[in-house]
Amino acid sequence: MTDSPSVLVAMSGGVDSSTAAALLQQQGYNCTGVFMCLGQSQSDDNSSSSARCCSPEAARDAQTVAQQLGIDLEVVDFQEDMAGIIRYFIKEYRQARTPNPCVFCNTRLKFGKLMEFAEMLDVDYVATGHYARIGSVGGQWRLSRAGHVEKDQSYALFGVARKDLSRILLPLGEHIKNEVRQIAREMNLPIHDKAESQEICFIPDDDYVRFLAERAPELCRPGPVVDTQGRQLGEHQGIFRYTVGQRRGLGIALGEPAYVVRLDADSNTVVLGSDEDLLSDRLVAEQVNWLIDPIPDEPFPAIVQIRYNHRGAAAEVKPLIDQNGQVTRVEVTFEKPVRAITPGQAAVFYDDQTVLGGGWIDDA
Repeated sequence: MTDSPSVLVAMSGGVDSSTAAALLQQQGYNCTGVFMCLGQSQSDDNSSSSARCCSPEAARDAQTVAQQLGIDLEVVDFQEDMAGIIRYFIKEYRQARTPNPCVFCNTRLKFGKLMEFAEMLDVDYVATGHYARIGSVGGQWRLSRAGHVEKDQSYALFGVARKDLSRILLPLGEHIKNEVRQIAREMNLPIHDKAESQEICFIPDDDYVRFLAERAPELCRPGPVVDTQGRQLGEHQGIFRYTVGQRRGLGIALGEPAYVVRLDADSNTVVLGSDEDLLSDRLVAEQVNWLIDPIPDEPFPAIVQIRYNHRGAAAEVKPLIDQNGQVTRVEVTFEKPVRAITPGQAAVFYDDQTVLGGGWIDDA
C-alpha cells in the first residue's frame, strides 16, 4: 500500500501524454495510465467505410511507455461516447455551423467520462498532457492559460466542470513543446520524437468532406452562391464544404478577393463578400459553462477568444438571464470589430490569464 496520491493519466501514445505521466510519477504520484479505445465510427447511412480513432500503433506506444514507467495501463471502451461526438459533428454541419469536436471531446470524454472512471476506481486525480494551468486563487480553483501562450490550450478546456478543477492535474502547463520533447528524451521515452497529429482523430486522412459526404449524403445538396446583395454568382455542391472566412477553393472568379461571410442552412445558400464584410462587433453564445463563482449577472469586461488560434479581443460580456434565473447565454460586444466570427466555434472569456467561462457561438 502507498500513501501517495493516485492519478489516472490519459495516455494516447503521444509525447505530451507520455511525458505528463512520467513527470507525475517523478513527482511522487501513484500513476495509472488509461488508453481510450474509441473504436470505429459508424456511418449514418450504413456505409461500409469508417474512420479509426485509436490506431494499433498508438495503443502499442502507450503500452510501451507504461511498461517502461512500470505503471498499469487500463484500456477503456468509449466507442458509444465517440459515436455521440461524431453525431454532434454531423449535426453541426447540417445546421451550417463549423463544429469543434476536440473541445467537445475534452468536455465529454477526457474530463467527463474519465472523471467518472476515476471515481469508480477511487482515484484522486485525472491528468492529461494539455498545455494549461490549474491552481487555487482566493480559495477558488481556476483554469488559466499555459505559462507559454504560444502553446496554450486553455481555450479547448473551457467546458470542464468547475467542481472538477480541484481534481485535475496538468503537468505540462509551464512547458513548451521543445522542452517536453527534451524531457522525454532525457527520460529515454521511446516516443520523444514522435510526430504531432494535427488531424481530427476520427478522420485520420483529414478529408472531412469525404467523411461527411459518406455519412450524411443529403449535405451534398446543390444550392446558390450569392453576394451580400443577394445576386447569384454560381452554384455550390453542399454548404458543408465551406466555412466562414474561407477564401480559397470557392470555384468562382470575381476579379477581386472574395470570402465566405455567411452560410444559411434554411435556404442552403453560401454568401460571399469582401474582407470588410467579415468584420463584426457582436456575438451571442449559448450553453455557457462558468468556471467562477458566483456566476455574473451584470455585464463585465473580458478578453474573448473566438477560435483556437485567435489571440482574443477586448469586449463586454452581458449575461442573458433566462426565465429560470439561469445564465446559459451571453451577448458579447467587442470594443473593435473582429474578423470571421463563426457559429459553432467556442467563445471563451478571460480575465487576464484566467478562464472565466465560455460558450458556443450561436449568432454573429
